[in-house]
Amino acid sequence: MKIELWGVRGSLPTPLTNNEYQLRVRSIIETALTNSSSKTSIDDIIKLLPSHVSTLYGGNTTCVTVKSRKGNLAILDAGTGLRPLGDQLITEEAGEGKLTANFFFTHTHWDHIQGLPFFKPLYIKGNKFIFNSPIRDLHERLNYQQKFKFFPREFDDTDSVKEFNQLKLNESFTIDDSLIVDFIPLRHPGGSFAYRFREGEKSFIFSTDVEFRGNAVESFTSDHGDFFCSADLLILDSQYTLDEAFAKFDWGHTSYSMAVNCGINWKVKKLVLTHHEPSYSDEKLSSIYSDAQEHMNASAKAAQIEVPELFLATEGMVFDI
Repeated sequence: MKIELWGVRGSLPTPLTNNEYQLRVRSIIETALTNSSSKTSIDDIIKLLPSHVSTLYGGNTTCVTVKSRKGNLAILDAGTGLRPLGDQLITEEAGEGKLTANFFFTHTHWDHIQGLPFFKPLYIKGNKFIFNSPIRDLHERLNYQQKFKFFPREFDDTDSVKEFNQLKLNESFTIDDSLIVDFIPLRHPGGSFAYRFREGEKSFIFSTDVEFRGNAVESFTSDHGDFFCSADLLILDSQYTLDEAFAKFDWGHTSYSMAVNCGINWKVKKLVLTHHEPSYSDEKLSSIYSDAQEHMNASAKAAQIEVPELFLATEGMVFDI
């Protein structure tokens, strides 16, 4: 499986502000002036920059792709990250109306569907999309978002072929005879779902928009722990700091420290923290990642256990498992 991240922010898109951009430029110039010499290359300077200056974590809302060994495409959620994905796809077979792909929706809060009207392959005749979700009225919800009063082209008036498939709990869905998909419900206002993709002995789990806290993790693990157990890759909601998670009780999101605890408890191999709070700057996200890594290392040392390899979700990040 090849997993690629196209949108990693929560709630709403967050473009870089002029002030943030100027602070980055200042940091780059200061680093260059401080370390410049006849032997210092541009690449050397870039390596000296702090991560929040050298890296844009991304401002698009949730969208992730899974590609099977046979090349079949699954798209997880349709946040604004779907737009650049569509731009890429139309340079390939989607531009010729020859793409078939499966969508899977965790839920239909706006930040997880708002990219769909701007997904260019949806408008090209010959392309086919299967919309999968446990949500009974998914078609109605997606169609409502593009009613003419909100958008100039209605969903059902786009030229691609569209099919809807209501998934059933405890029943697996198979793509191309090798990629098996199943799901479980999550704690989130209005409901949400985690998806697990299995191909051969490998497994990838996408679990955004969920609130894990305290003893609830233990009870959840007793009910669903085998779902997450030993996953090769887990992308998990970690929108808040611990203090903010306490202040936003029942908002449906998890703190980064609790996400780390979950990854350790479930013995996953790689843990990716995602659905970044839109008010957090890249500098704060970089600090959160450092704190999460420190928490991970402290847990490993105290319990003398192996812990997951930790990542901070970044647009363009790719995992092959």
